[in-house]
Amino acid sequence: MKHLISMRDLSADKIVQLLELAASLEKDPSQIDLSRKVMAAMFYEASTRTRMSFESAMKRLGGEVIAMVGTSGTSVEKGETLADTAKIMARYSDIIVMRHPNEGAARYVSEQVDIPVVNAGDGANQHPTQSLLDLYTILKSQGTLEGLKLALVGDLKYGRTVHSLAYALAPFKPEFYFVSPKSLKMPTHILNDLTNKGISFREKTTIENIVPEIDIMYVTRIQRERFPDREEYEKVKNAYIINANMLKKAKDNMKVLHPLPRVNEISTDVDSTQYAYYFDQAENGVYMRQAILTTLLGEAK
Repeated sequence: MKHLISMRDLSADKIVQLLELAASLEKDPSQIDLSRKVMAAMFYEASTRTRMSFESAMKRLGGEVIAMVGTSGTSVEKGETLADTAKIMARYSDIIVMRHPNEGAARYVSEQVDIPVVNAGDGANQHPTQSLLDLYTILKSQGTLEGLKLALVGDLKYGRTVHSLAYALAPFKPEFYFVSPKSLKMPTHILNDLTNKGISFREKTTIENIVPEIDIMYVTRIQRERFPDREEYEKVKNAYIINANMLKKAKDNMKVLHPLPRVNEISTDVDSTQYAYYFDQAENGVYMRQAILTTLLGEAK
């Protein structure tokens, strides 16, 4: 495992290894020492949880972090290319974690440098580290990844987290409900890939009737920044608002997940219910990202 660019690059065995390592590091992070390693964070887009959990993960294992947060005040403003920036960052560090608005940017950078590259989100394409922490969260809450029923809700067209998660769960034979406005359906190429893998899914425009059936409700934000047309965003921005009353018929162990940030798609009255698990999910990002860094830096035991 040289880089982490897409969930499609990972075998089921490698996913299980990362899950096991994350669990081990959650219990005892002192087993790994990255004190002589430096992580370069190249974030061309805004981030809170992803960037800070990667920094926390690296520092808690003894490593150091250098960061480019946005392009303001950098040579990108002077016209420096992505390739040149990456090549310089590779001279200063042992691993690059990058977020970029353009699809395919992380894979492109991985072809330009000789150190590991982690895709922390490339436009509306993929977000594999989020999906791995999601798998870890689902495993912790359900006790298994096999044969679960999941509803992915919201922006399935532009939502890179749900694109990656669909691929991440495929080896474990899930049953999906894809719940979205018609204009934000899961991309056809992903549906075709799932069909070819024998994965069962149904496309829905409403959530209420399937709440009693599902093990996981994965809610996403309708992403204003991804819409080329503001009027189209206004039409769908409040398409789904999950509240506590909607969850009254849910299974006792059903969990609501969200990659965050949320706007209004999950009401705050859900926070105090037994179903809310999105803050635990965010914390799990530290443990999974520790596992990813440890593996790519060749320090896994």
